Amino acid sequence: MAGKFVLSATADGQYMFNLKAGNGETILSSERYKTKNGALNGVESVRKNASLDERYERRTASNGAPYFVLKAANHQEIGRSEMYSSAAAMENGIASVKRNAPEAVLEDRTSS
Repeated sequence: MAGKFVLSATADGQYMFNLKAGNGETILSSERYKTKNGALNGVESVRKNASLDERYERRTASNGAPYFVLKAANHQEIGRSEMYSSAAAMENGIASVKRNAPEAVLEDRTSS
């Protein structure tokens, strides 16, 4: 099963998306956008930047858990991963984003 972007509206009227792997696991979450169009532009930016290793910033949370951030060419954050149990698991997450994002379909769960 191929990956997909799931676009949804938040309780406060903003928009966000999650990139899900073929197994349904969320592998990347966006920031909140004020407009649906902004969120759709974010999806396109993930598709465009996902294959470029230099766009991934590997980080460590205060509790020591590794995670990553995907950034656009302008260094703006366009997606963030979950916290991982190890650096190897984080690298697998990055590989999954690279594999899934470019061809992922869009599932629009917004009402408009």
